[in-house]
Amino acid sequence: MNWSGLPPLNSLRAFAALAEAGSYKKAAIILSVTHAAVSQQVRTLEDRLSTSLVVPDGRGIRLTKDGLTLAHELNAGFSMVRAGVENIITSGATHPVQLSTSPAFAMEWLMPRIQDFQSTHSEIPLLLNPTARLVDLRPDGVEVAIRYRDKRRLDRPATPVLVSDMVVIAAPALIQDRTIGNPEELIDLPWLQELDTNEVADWFAYRGINITKPLMITQMPGNLIMQAVRRGDGISYTARAFFQEDIRAGSMKVLFSDSAVGIYCIETCKEPLRQSAKTLVEWLHSQSQTCVV
Repeated sequence: MNWSGLPPLNSLRAFAALAEAGSYKKAAIILSVTHAAVSQQVRTLEDRLSTSLVVPDGRGIRLTKDGLTLAHELNAGFSMVRAGVENIITSGATHPVQLSTSPAFAMEWLMPRIQDFQSTHSEIPLLLNPTARLVDLRPDGVEVAIRYRDKRRLDRPATPVLVSDMVVIAAPALIQDRTIGNPEELIDLPWLQELDTNEVADWFAYRGINITKPLMITQMPGNLIMQAVRRGDGISYTARAFFQEDIRAGSMKVLFSDSAVGIYCIETCKEPLRQSAKTLVEWLHSQSQTCVV
């Protein structure tokens, strides 16, 4: 198609609205512009086509023969455009929004809240992808992710949905009557670490502890770690928010704590989000207001 041969789209749109409304005033209201703007666009179109399209008729307008022909063709063309746009919107609304997050975050933070999203936005199908791996974000796949970032290593701005103390935590049955005051005393204890992370070694490194022998580390999905830590199978470095009720009840013990360094932030694909994905992001923002621990 020779796009350079077409009149400006704004002038065609203004004339189509004028032909439908029957007056400049009504067309201006339809387009949310001024009366003068519609008049100017129509004059520009007439100059471009070298023909008269409308003539005054009382308080309204009357279309000329050329105006009637063009109005008919524009109505058909814009109707096809509208149908195409609506088809895209409709198919986008029924396609599930995919959300990627760690298994631990999904189990301990997201799932207790997800019913609120489903009841408020029942028209939006949601597909959760719990994994510790960094999934590529793209319009035809996972569009939204909640990812953990350490505040001490932030390299770009973050949009947090949860900010939490990060703690080394254990069941009292595992620690028993030991008093632990030095990180080195944890070297000989069994650790539970989320798959595809290096959080245990990082925790010791932050404290300047030189590890001279292999640590007892069992790696597993984060949701399984939550259960295993509560059973007393090992200790773990995790968000205090995930164990807040256990800590208050005395069924879990905090051995060490790093204040507000754990940031679970929202990330989205670079391309424009579908409205359903935008709705999910807005909902996540609304939940973040009550989740700073």
